[in-house]
Amino acid sequence: MALRRVFLLRSVAPRVAGLSTEPQAREQPAASPGTVRAWGAVEDVRRPVPVVDFSNTQEAYRSRRSWELVRNLLVLRLCASRVLLAHHEQLLHVARKLLGQRMFDRLMKMTFYGHFVAGEDQESIRPLIQHNKAFGVGSILDYGLEEDLSPEEAEHREMKSCTSEAERDSNGTNKREKQYQVHPAFGDRRDGVIGARTYFYANEAKCDSYMENLLRCIEASGGASDGGFSAIKLTALGRPQFLLQFSDVLTRWRRFFHQMAAEQGQAGRAAVDTKLEMVVLQESVEQMGIASRAEIKGWFTPETLGVSGTVDLLDWNSLIDSRTQLSRHLVVPNVQTGQLEPLLSRFTEEEEQQMKRMLQRMDVLAKKAREAGVRLMIDAEQSYFQPAISRLTLEMQRRFNVDKPLIFNTYQCYLKDAYDNVTMDMELARREGWCFGAKLVRGAYMAQERARAMEIGYEDPINPTYEATNVMYHRCLNFVLEELKHSPKAEVMVASHNEDTVRFTLCRMEELGLHPDDGQVSFGQLLGMCDQISFPLGQAGFPAYKYVPYGPVMEVLPYLSRRALENSSIMQGAQRERALLWEELCRRLRTGSLFHHPA
Repeated sequence: MALRRVFLLRSVAPRVAGLSTEPQAREQPAASPGTVRAWGAVEDVRRPVPVVDFSNTQEAYRSRRSWELVRNLLVLRLCASRVLLAHHEQLLHVARKLLGQRMFDRLMKMTFYGHFVAGEDQESIRPLIQHNKAFGVGSILDYGLEEDLSPEEAEHREMKSCTSEAERDSNGTNKREKQYQVHPAFGDRRDGVIGARTYFYANEAKCDSYMENLLRCIEASGGASDGGFSAIKLTALGRPQFLLQFSDVLTRWRRFFHQMAAEQGQAGRAAVDTKLEMVVLQESVEQMGIASRAEIKGWFTPETLGVSGTVDLLDWNSLIDSRTQLSRHLVVPNVQTGQLEPLLSRFTEEEEQQMKRMLQRMDVLAKKAREAGVRLMIDAEQSYFQPAISRLTLEMQRRFNVDKPLIFNTYQCYLKDAYDNVTMDMELARREGWCFGAKLVRGAYMAQERARAMEIGYEDPINPTYEATNVMYHRCLNFVLEELKHSPKAEVMVASHNEDTVRFTLCRMEELGLHPDDGQVSFGQLLGMCDQISFPLGQAGFPAYKYVPYGPVMEVLPYLSRRALENSSIMQGAQRERALLWEELCRRLRTGSLFHHPA
């Protein structure tokens, strides 16, 4: 069946020396509030890297005309008004009725749309992309189409598309763990989410239509500039039931590994450091009745596991490769009942075909990206979809990240298991010889994830505080930066609007000798936000990118609503940005450069 076929498409290569444990913490050099001094060339051929100053408004806004600064200041100020935001949907509806569609579109292009969105189609976005590129900032293109569904319709679609026919025929019985079961109270996945697009499955034709839009987006990215990105969401490419069930399988299989590790006295270790004694593992599997000793001997061979006499989590996942007989034994013990339960659910022929088509769409997009010279950024989504999304992304990376990173996975550092996810994936890339590509984000679904865990009754997957998330982000980032020294083809994007995180990255790059010209470390911010970070980085020679949405005005209105809400939710950063914009306008007025023309 499709789920079994994608569980692991190839076995892990024979193991060589594993990654070391987490790098020792180091004292970080202090940085001034506005300035980080980059380093000179390690070799004579290396150019010295200039100072990166996040408080120099003249350099930060050198690419912007004064009227754009006024618009930016106005939009950010309106985003700070809680009264306007509380009624923004009604106000937009009234404005459209009063002005008519044409005047309403023009008003939006002069304000919110013009600030956060690049244009309506591939041709109209080209000038902005090329303009930003001239000032050192690349683009991550994202077609911003999103259906404007009512909460009731969104819930109906979600409930229908996340439940299998077998589950509907079993009087509501669902063997999936609570986290991976659909729940009507959270059927509208947009609720409480302010920083990410949301797609609801309608039918296969809709998924094909979205794929066609993405293919055009990849073409636009390749045609507008070199070395660009396109962003995609896997929930738009197929039925989410598949992602839920696959995530459940992966999580239970991984938990089974950690249960046996605890029995061997290894509870609490980082995943990359957890190793099971093979002899003890064989005995445990036999005692549980999963398979006979004769069958087990065929699974644990030096060819599959190396000669270390231990099994780590990557080896454990490789056991369900189609080459082993364990695929038909996909069972785990239920902690509550003590009974063995099958991991895989039954699928109808139609459901099986839907899963195949989802994988085929991913393959088509990756091949198109390779032809166009565009890198694909796979966006992260809710924690109950994410294990499957990450696993499918890894399968794409195995195939397409041969010579350089083409497919980038996204790691949400507000998740408690973020560090384990990053370290294990980087170790897998090292063992198998493909190029690791990652984007690190804090996460966009925190409020929704907390509420869902509390309501349904499972452990909250999110770090307990914002400070804990910052610690996790820097821990993951520090690990990746350490490994980049030994993996010259690996790359990471630091996707953050937090100046402290960017300063931390620059300081660690200096300590580790990671030069910006190597392109291993890049930075990403949203269009319309934090120009004082993106443009100084780009002009200093660091790879910097803007996340650039585009699409017709009415089709991106849901996106604009979230951008406005997101700005209101990060008041400290928005206040600093407004202060810098005002400072630059005053400077231009004093110096007689109000009619500044970017050049």
